[in-house]
Amino acid sequence: MSKPKNREGMVFSTNPEFKFNDQQDEEVVLLPWSSQKLKVSLDKSGRAGKVVSLVEGFAGPASDLEKLAKELKNHCGTGGSAKDGQVLIQGDVRTKVATFLEKKGAKVRLLS
Repeated sequence: MSKPKNREGMVFSTNPEFKFNDQQDEEVVLLPWSSQKLKVSLDKSGRAGKVVSLVEGFAGPASDLEKLAKELKNHCGTGGSAKDGQVLIQGDVRTKVATFLEKKGAKVRLLS
């Protein structure tokens, strides 16, 4: 019997030695910066016409994504957030974001 991914649908087990594993099966590890392929674009859809610089393609755990978002916000001097595997930085600061990420060693593709 395969283990369920989450507890939804799990009613009981007849196996007296069964222990539910709360940890995820695979841990997400941070790729080295030289292996990161990031896309930096401008987006304003669904934001009442306000523009944000969007960083996509980050491969790593959520805690490292939050750390990257904080570093980018400090570097650009603006607000922003990290959600759904993306970093949102307020305003059109694509070039600042791209140069910052390139200095870290990531391969950056600047989209218009």
